[in-house]
Amino acid sequence: MDEHNQALAANVHPSDWVNPKPEGRYNLVVVGAGPAGLVAAAGAAGLGAKVALVEKHLLGGDCLNVGCVPSKTLIRSSRAAAEVLQASRFGVHIPAGAEVDFPAVMERLRRLRARISAHDSAKHLAAQGIDLFFGEPRFTGSDRLEVAGASLRFARAVIATGARAVSLPIPGLKEAGYLTNETVFELTERPKRLACIGAGPIGCELSQAFRRLGSEVFLFDAAPHVLIREDADAAQILQKVFLEEGIHLVLEGQIQRVENQGLEKIIHYSARGKEDAVAVDQILVGVGRAPNVEGLNLEAAGVAYDTKLGVRVNDRLQTTNSKIYAAGDVCMAYKFTHAADAAARIVIENALFGGRKRASALVIPWCTYTDPEIAHVGMYEKDAAKAGIPVATLVKRLSDVDRAVADGEEEGFVKIHVRRGTDQILGATIVARHAGEMIGEIILAITHKVGLGKIASAIHPYPTQAEAIRQLGDACNAARLTPGLKRLLTWWLAWRRRA
Repeated sequence: MDEHNQALAANVHPSDWVNPKPEGRYNLVVVGAGPAGLVAAAGAAGLGAKVALVEKHLLGGDCLNVGCVPSKTLIRSSRAAAEVLQASRFGVHIPAGAEVDFPAVMERLRRLRARISAHDSAKHLAAQGIDLFFGEPRFTGSDRLEVAGASLRFARAVIATGARAVSLPIPGLKEAGYLTNETVFELTERPKRLACIGAGPIGCELSQAFRRLGSEVFLFDAAPHVLIREDADAAQILQKVFLEEGIHLVLEGQIQRVENQGLEKIIHYSARGKEDAVAVDQILVGVGRAPNVEGLNLEAAGVAYDTKLGVRVNDRLQTTNSKIYAAGDVCMAYKFTHAADAAARIVIENALFGGRKRASALVIPWCTYTDPEIAHVGMYEKDAAKAGIPVATLVKRLSDVDRAVADGEEEGFVKIHVRRGTDQILGATIVARHAGEMIGEIILAITHKVGLGKIASAIHPYPTQAEAIRQLGDACNAARLTPGLKRLLTWWLAWRRRA
């Protein structure tokens, strides 16, 4: 609890906070103050609704406290370290002796998190006219819940309690002790040796970050390659980078048990027919999320749920109780902050104004913030094939993009899938250092049904890496130029020469 964490706590759970007295019946009671809950509460209050927001722990949820904000802050420091180590590639020679100050890296993380937390602070929410209640919420009927001894009645409610990190039934793991995304950012001393279990987005991001900050890293997964759910070509590029940076990959493996030996944690595993063991100082588990549905007494409210899949909702995000909706990680397969934000906006319209907005209509992108980043939106080729949609795939390698060559960032590509014979964009994957920034143009095009050919007519600044998207637009237009049409154009131009 240094000054930064004290500032964080003062914003997201003030020790002197006094819950307000409930005011009759609320238009909307929001349970959970993570991204979905905050957007729902602030959006409804901004439209004039009487809103109560209930949070049992910290405002901002995982994203602010133990997710997006601290992880991306850590990743930025790790990128700075990598830039120093790779500076000689650009003709810049750094004197020997440069090193990572890990405690300073973590101090920066805590400082910036505390600064950003002001956006989600109790004071800020109260200023918007939201009644904020801290405490354990518990439904007591179809239109009411209790929190800290107070009863809140509502016309509509939204459950936005999020999800939490899950463990693994590995013998000895619990006894040896392990980190998750909920505890790893509390470190003040760099682990000399770190094992990451799970080569999904969390495992990959933090494996690379800690490796660049000076830890020896072992990344375990049962799959044959990292990011098994991603585009295989994209995952292959990232895996190559990981090996070049010295991350030890243990793929197609199974951890048999973990045991303590003094200050070391010994991981016994089998991989590709061989058994081995490795000693590490810390273990990070990043294998998935479980919805927070326990303790809410959802039965009393008539809300159906599953402990693995979360609260059951229809396409309008309405639960089995027509007065209660849900949004975010507690009910959605896509567990991203931006997906929770979008879902909360649907809930506001549907719950308060009888709207018919559908969650299935959302165009949800995602990005894994490794270096290079991998960003995706829409369908993969396999999705289109399963749906029986004929696909044409266009690829632009960054090694053929002038700005990427100048930046020394040639490992990557822009891959766009269109419906064959048209310029309708079905999906896209981008592998680039700032892929998450680049994919926005394609998200906009899919959302508003702008064809890839039309993107070619939009002038892109030169030189930029995003110019690769325009170049694929040109390629799409060229591919649609049939032999018959080309013969007709050739005849026309020949006639014009004679005219």
